Amino acid sequence: QVQLVESGGGLVQAGGSLRLSCATSGTSVIVFRINTMGWYRQAAGKQRELVASITTGDSPNIADSVKGRFTISRDNAKNTVYLQMNSLKPEDTGVYYCNRVPSALWYAWGQGTQVTVSD
Repeated sequence: QVQLVESGGGLVQAGGSLRLSCATSGTSVIVFRINTMGWYRQAAGKQRELVASITTGDSPNIADSVKGRFTISRDNAKNTVYLQMNSLKPEDTGVYYCNRVPSALWYAWGQGTQVTVSD
């Protein structure tokens, strides 16, 4: 059973930074390495959206809404994916989750990590 554990969220003022981590357990390094991984966020009352993904070849794909501010990376040896978030805005507030991309390959969702950006 694969488990996704997100961490690193918190309360930050607008313009601040946070670094999120997603540790994947229950899968081998080899299996993790061949998956495209993504960070998703869900704001209150809205659908979950993909904000960044990274392929097996470390090619990132960043949503327009966060482009230039968010960076995604991965450490295959640690089965971990990171999301560096800079210049945070109040509209970045939400619960952040990691999972595979595309949705047809989703594991069971982790608990997510709350990010709150104040004015």
